[in-house]
Amino acid sequence: MKKQTLLAWGVAILCFVVLMIVTPAIHQSEAYHDFADQREFLGIPNTLNVVSNFLFLVIGLLGLILCFHRNYFWLRLQGEVWGWSIFFIGVAAVAIGSSYYHLKPNDARLVWDRLPMTIAFTSIMAIFIIERINEQKGTVSIILLLLAGVISILYWRFFDDLRPYALIQFVPCIAIPLMAILLPPMYTHSAYWLWAAGLYLPYLHLSLYAGFYLLAKVEEAADKPIYKWTHHIVSGHTLKHLCAAMVPVLLALMLAKRSNEAERQSLLETWKVSWTRFRGKDEVKVESYTCAYSDVPVEESP
Repeated sequence: MKKQTLLAWGVAILCFVVLMIVTPAIHQSEAYHDFADQREFLGIPNTLNVVSNFLFLVIGLLGLILCFHRNYFWLRLQGEVWGWSIFFIGVAAVAIGSSYYHLKPNDARLVWDRLPMTIAFTSIMAIFIIERINEQKGTVSIILLLLAGVISILYWRFFDDLRPYALIQFVPCIAIPLMAILLPPMYTHSAYWLWAAGLYLPYLHLSLYAGFYLLAKVEEAADKPIYKWTHHIVSGHTLKHLCAAMVPVLLALMLAKRSNEAERQSLLETWKVSWTRFRGKDEVKVESYTCAYSDVPVEESP
């Protein structure tokens, strides 16, 4: 198992090095700080972009309290306690860092906006490793992933290259849904992970539901168009804050609702079983159709 772990880390590092070699540097554009809604209310610059962070503070502090108050979230493993505590600390810190940044947007303040988000991203990855792969490896990965996140921020700040930070931010968006689908869970209510990350396929129907994080990224990219479409009422970036804050809300609901999974079965297997049952019901429904015929007298030919 140790050799497999070292091999996995070696492959990951090799892929990262190759990516850094073959891809061009991604510089931080000054236009990033030019948000659509720059209105000031009650003496607060960029008011809506600042106050829309308040939900992060509420859910972060509430989640942190519930991690320890009578073990409300029923965290059985020590690694889970550390992982979720760090996650909710990061969520609460997002409110402070993002508000500080939006009061006067610039690169120096952007560091304090991105650092708490990085803490949240990396702790979530570690939590998933604890729950789906191995508790000891996941607990150790908390430190390693947090360190990688901090390094990605420092690398961007000193070398003006966003590639490591982009990996830290977007790899969990791919890895978490994949692990949620393919690996058997320790607890129930695993579908909440997909709602939060941006993908949910109930019973393998062909409908696709946009999750809050995915929706938040779309709103961030459409900041100015949304501000125009809403007739200057609210901007896409403000809506992005509100949608992104729903991710820890969903995860907190998952923690409150979930219980120990008696039969550890991946979502993929669950969907297969559900699809089989769904098809089975259709077949039964088709076979159950009956036709009633009236008796018609038959005249014999002479």
